[in-house]
Amino acid sequence: MPNLSRNRQDPILVSLGEAIRRIRLNKGMSQEKLALLSEVDRSYVGRVERGDNNVALITLAKLATALEMTVAELMLEAQL
Repeated sequence: MPNLSRNRQDPILVSLGEAIRRIRLNKGMSQEKLALLSEVDRSYVGRVERGDNNVALITLAKLATALEMTVAELMLEAQL
C-alpha cells in the first residue's frame, strides 16, 4: 500500500505535481526515466505528479536536478 500524504490532493501538491509532469513531458522524458535519474520508484513519481505525496526536500531536489533545474525554478514553474 503506498504511503499517501494526509494532505493528499492539497492544491499546493497538485500544482507541484502538474509542474513536474509538464516539465517532464516537455523534455520528452518518461516517468520511468525521471525516476531512474532521481533514484526514486516510478510509482512514487506518479503519486507526486498526481498530488498524492508530500515530497521530501531531498527528493524534490533530486527531481529538480533530474529535470535540469533548481528547486527554486521548479517552484516558480508551479507558481508556489
